[in-house]
Amino acid sequence: MGDFASLGLSDWLVKQCKQLGINKPTPVQENCMPAILEGRDCLGCAKTGSGKTAAFVLPVLQKLSEDPYGIFCLVLTPTRELAYQIAEQFRILGKPLGLRDCIVVGGMDMVSQALELSNQPHVVVATPGRLADHIRSSNTFSMSKIQFLILDEADRLLEQGCTDFTKDLEVILGVIPAKRQTLLFSATLTNTLQDLKNIAMNKPFFWESKSETRTVEELDQRYILTPEKVKDAYLVHLIQTITDEHDDWSVIIFTNTCKSCQILTMMLREFNFPTISLHSMMKQKQRFASLAKFKASVYKILIATDVAARGLDIPTVQVVINHNTPGLPKIYIHRVGRTARAGSVNVCIYPTFVIIFLFCILNEYSLCVTRLSSSAGRNGVSITLVTQYDIHLVHSIEEQIQAKLKEYPVEEKEVLKILTQVNVTRRECEIKLESTDFDEKKEINKRKQLILEGKDPDLEAKRKAELEKIRSQKKKFKLKIQESIEKEKHGQLKKKLRKRKQMKKKKAAEATA
Repeated sequence: MGDFASLGLSDWLVKQCKQLGINKPTPVQENCMPAILEGRDCLGCAKTGSGKTAAFVLPVLQKLSEDPYGIFCLVLTPTRELAYQIAEQFRILGKPLGLRDCIVVGGMDMVSQALELSNQPHVVVATPGRLADHIRSSNTFSMSKIQFLILDEADRLLEQGCTDFTKDLEVILGVIPAKRQTLLFSATLTNTLQDLKNIAMNKPFFWESKSETRTVEELDQRYILTPEKVKDAYLVHLIQTITDEHDDWSVIIFTNTCKSCQILTMMLREFNFPTISLHSMMKQKQRFASLAKFKASVYKILIATDVAARGLDIPTVQVVINHNTPGLPKIYIHRVGRTARAGSVNVCIYPTFVIIFLFCILNEYSLCVTRLSSSAGRNGVSITLVTQYDIHLVHSIEEQIQAKLKEYPVEEKEVLKILTQVNVTRRECEIKLESTDFDEKKEINKRKQLILEGKDPDLEAKRKAELEKIRSQKKKFKLKIQESIEKEKHGQLKKKLRKRKQMKKKKAAEATA
């Protein structure tokens, strides 16, 4: 493995990397950066925490330094938090250039975002929905001279599911030039990305990590087999054990719904654990505040939905706990990738906001950063709570990551001691949450989203009710058909039985005669 200079990076960027403690490139950086600097499109697929962000940030900054002008690069990401993290990396690495960046995400003031865009920043980092809204409603900025289009977590942006970005991406692609460099990066190679690779006209550079496992080697992957009703007691016991043994460790607990996230946060606070939550039902400012407090180690435990599963790099995270077994292996890969990440920087003395201040204002890196090789990772542990209904999910995860999860040892007697207390506390938290109209807020948020999409919430509700009515009518019709078929079959069987009886009687009469 060479150094950054051998990859073709300018001296000022190499110096900037060294000041941040990044001395050697990771495999994804070593393989993708020369191709990007040559002007080729690139599709990079590597493990979570392997340095993918720097693999596109550094070449873009080098190209920008050669010919700086407004809106040079557009980066699209699926989550708001990831957008802020990528923008921060551009800001820090591009400080000597006087880089101007703009973050365009939902939940923030559109007017101030529009003003920032009209000032022609060098780099725009955005979520597709909000950027598409700006393009539809404003003509104060132009993206016709963009040189780079970057899709980070490309598999998530291009997949069609509960959050479909297709329409927004079509709007964005309609205003950017066809002659550009397109870079796609992800930790999981989906069929969509595979198809893009196969049908691409200009034969882009493609690189995929050739490791046997889809998760990093430094990660110790464990599971706890637990009955569904005892899962929360196991979680509390697990958190207690971790905090007793390692009081400086940070823990992320992933769960599947906003409601579950909120209840678990309330429950763990009742047990005096320093806990904070992060989910899509929170206002954007609250989400940023939660993340900042967790990064600064004000709170040691973050309970989150999958909004925190992608891209977020928090150096202090040592443990990831899956409160529910993910339904898809790729969700598991992204979740556990929040720990054991590459190129972690050990921070001593100063909290996060001071470090950012020093990076951006004073440039005094040596005061607070212990320099490490970018290839040096940090060890981490992931623990998945597996119920009797999740065994098949674990098998599919193991098949995908090509590694076996080991059992995490737990003293069952200790769990049973706190079982009643945990169940009672959880029920109390559920009652408290119901009194705050949490479900009602969710419905209000859904209505807001429909209005933003240009739909009438009441009309949509009527359509939904009509569809449900049609479905129920179809169901009833099917049941009626099935019942009539069953009756016919039953009638036919009765006839057959009668005939048999009659035949038997005739034979018996003939025999007696």
